[in-house]
Amino acid sequence: MVSSMLNEFLPFRLEVNPLIIAGVGLWSLALYLGFSPASEWVTEQLSRWLNFAERSLYTSAEEFERTRHARESLNGLYASIFSIVPFLFLGGLCNYLIELTLGRSWAISLGILICVSCGIYELGRRNG
Repeated sequence: MVSSMLNEFLPFRLEVNPLIIAGVGLWSLALYLGFSPASEWVTEQLSRWLNFAERSLYTSAEEFERTRHARESLNGLYASIFSIVPFLFLGGLCNYLIELTLGRSWAISLGILICVSCGIYELGRRNG
């Protein structure tokens, strides 16, 4: 459905395999949950960088201080969203390596298993 809509607008053919997207998504979520201190660190560093980069856009200190809280909140949101990108790359790599060695069905099955395991680990880590 989505690929047919994309092919209407694009001059070239774009094939989207839903199994690859599902596998990468599962592995990315598992890595994001399993390495949550690393994901929090990435979010914090992105937020700091966005705040620093935005400071250079203001010439007046009064205007910068007046809108500081709203901008820092928005930069925190952007940092949270963009912190997923490294885990998407790592999830794609994990999915590719599992597909290469064990096969596509194993990549999805192990992705589900690892995702549930990392979710339980994260719940225990935050509770304990």
